[in-house]
Amino acid sequence: MATAAQNSLRLLGRSPWSARFGMLIILIYVVTALGAPLIAPYGETEIVGIEYEPWSEVYPLGTDNLGRDMLSRIIYGARNTVGVAFATTMLAFLIGSIAGLLAATLRGWADQLLSRIVDVMMAIPPLVFALLILTIVGTNLINMILVIAVLDSTRVFRLTRAVAMNVVVMDYVEAARLRGEGLWWIMSREILPNISAPLAAEFGLRFCFVFLTISALSFLGLGLQPPTADWGSMVRDNATLISYGDITPVIPAAAIALLTVAINFVVDWFLHETSGLKE
Repeated sequence: MATAAQNSLRLLGRSPWSARFGMLIILIYVVTALGAPLIAPYGETEIVGIEYEPWSEVYPLGTDNLGRDMLSRIIYGARNTVGVAFATTMLAFLIGSIAGLLAATLRGWADQLLSRIVDVMMAIPPLVFALLILTIVGTNLINMILVIAVLDSTRVFRLTRAVAMNVVVMDYVEAARLRGEGLWWIMSREILPNISAPLAAEFGLRFCFVFLTISALSFLGLGLQPPTADWGSMVRDNATLISYGDITPVIPAAAIALLTVAINFVVDWFLHETSGLKE
C-alpha cells in the first residue's frame, strides 16, 4: 500500500502543469458537487428575491428568471449535471466494454451480430437519435440516462473490441482456453487488465461527450427537468440577460467548458504516460 502511494506521488510529481491544473479543477468540482448543500448559501429551488436581480453582496451572481439565487443554482448544478454525467458514463462503459469483450473473445457470428447492430446505431448522429428517442419515451431522468448510455456505449464497444482483438491472439489467452477457463475468466482476468489503459483514457473523453450531450439536451428542454438545477437549462433560462450586457448566463456555460478542458488535460497526460513516450 505504501509503495503504491509512493509511486502515485512520484507520478504526480513529474506530471506537467497542465495535468496538475486539470486535476485541481476536477477536485474542486468533486468537492463542490459532494458538499453542495453545505456550500450553497440558499436552497436549490428556493425563491429568495425578484426576477433578474443584479449582482450584490446578498446575491453574488444575482437571481434567475424566477428569483432563485444563481450562485446556489450553479453549485447545485455541479452535483446534478456532473453526477448524472458520471452515472451515465459508467453505465455506457459497462454495456460497451462487456459487449466489446464478448465480440472479441467469441468472434464469429456473435462478433458480426454485435458489430452490425453498433454500425446501425452509429449511422445516426447521437444527439439527433437522443432527441428522437426522448421525444417518444419521455424526458424523465431514468430515460435520459438509459438513452445516452446506450448510444454512447457504441463508441466504447468499438474501442474495446479493437484493442481486445490484439490481445485475444496472445499465447497466454490461448493457454487459458486450453486450461479450460471459462469465458468470464478469460475476459476479466486475461484480456481486461491488458487493455485497461486505453479504456481509462477513453472513460475521461467519453465523460466529456456525455457531459456535453446532457447539457445540450437540457438547453433544448429535453434533459434534466425543472426545478432541478442544471447548467444547460440555466443558460437557456437566463439567456435574455445577454441582451442587457449581463454575463450571468455565460457562467454556467464557462463551468461546462472549464471541466471539459480540465479532463482533456488529464487524459492527454495519462495517454502520454501509458504509451511509454518520453519527452
